[in-house]
Amino acid sequence: MLIQNKEHLTMEGLSKIVAIKASMNTGLSDELKAAFPDITPVQRPNVLNCRIKDPY
Repeated sequence: MLIQNKEHLTMEGLSKIVAIKASMNTGLSDELKAAFPDITPVQRPNVLNCRIKDPY
């Protein structure tokens, strides 16, 4: 949605993308931490139903 609305072209949109990256498994690299020191990771949603549905 960020890219479709062309928000990634602004500094605020880029900060949103970096915040999403920060909340992912490996987090931010040292280079990104240095470039964006004030980024706080977005909160990940809680998954209530972790059961895999039977595809058959």
